[in-house]
Amino acid sequence: MPYTKGLHEVADGVWAYLQPDGGWGWSNAGLVTGDRTSLLVDTLFDLRLTGEMLEAMRHVTPAAERIDTVINTHANGDHCYGNALVGDSAIIASARCAEEMAQLPPSAMAGFVRAAPTLGPGGDFLARIFAPFSFDDIETALPTETFEGRLELSVADRPVTLLEVGPAHTAGDVVVHLPDDGVVFTGDILFHGGHPIVWAGPVANWVAACDRVLQLDASVIVPGHGPLATPSAVADLKGYFEFLTTEARLRHEAGMSALEAAQDIDLGPYAGWGEAERVVANVRALYRDFGDDSPADVVTVMSEMAVLAERRDATP
Repeated sequence: MPYTKGLHEVADGVWAYLQPDGGWGWSNAGLVTGDRTSLLVDTLFDLRLTGEMLEAMRHVTPAAERIDTVINTHANGDHCYGNALVGDSAIIASARCAEEMAQLPPSAMAGFVRAAPTLGPGGDFLARIFAPFSFDDIETALPTETFEGRLELSVADRPVTLLEVGPAHTAGDVVVHLPDDGVVFTGDILFHGGHPIVWAGPVANWVAACDRVLQLDASVIVPGHGPLATPSAVADLKGYFEFLTTEARLRHEAGMSALEAAQDIDLGPYAGWGEAERVVANVRALYRDFGDDSPADVVTVMSEMAVLAERRDATP
């Protein structure tokens, strides 16, 4: 299917909502329907974008007139801040996801962006990548139901399985499997066409999460960011993390700092993926996995990503 903004039907009564170019904040979502009932997989980064998505969904199916259930795959705002527009729905997430969502509400994100000019290069970078979005006046809508491990649901007679695969990208990552349709909504366990970013880790858990998605043997993968995919994209991401683990370990053993290692690694087959600056966060996560006390605070990581992004943009 073409990678265009909006709804794409991936199975009977199942849609992916895509937002090119899939970079910072431009996330995907999904809709599952049956007999005038509906389940929404994730909301978007702000109210304007989420409102546009809900309106598009109402145009394609009467089942979207009222969203019965919302699944938040993880706690990053680009997958849950739009919950405010579906606050009368049942909202389900993993217990760890719900805890993280409470720690960074939209009001905190709005304050962080307002403070960006005082945060140096990292602040400038943050202000630029989040400029298209508005976090002001968004009411927090936290999950009304949580689970651990696995949860079985249904939309009419369609089975829907929620699998907790975190901590990986975040502390409480969940994938949504529609076994009868051969579809998986991965949340940010899959970034397709762009570098992933490890906020939680360990990286080995993300590799294991890729294996779990591959074992589901789905034919259609709806990533958290980027175009629709097949299982080969999940295998590619697993290969990326295995490659990066090997390269980072060599540099860690050679005494390089995490930042030096991130700047030194030749990304090879992954050099063409978007948001290459995220390798800084990923190498820092690997260094922590190796037992190194590598900073994980957002300001430090954003500042270092800003340096790599500036160098990338300056390269002819």
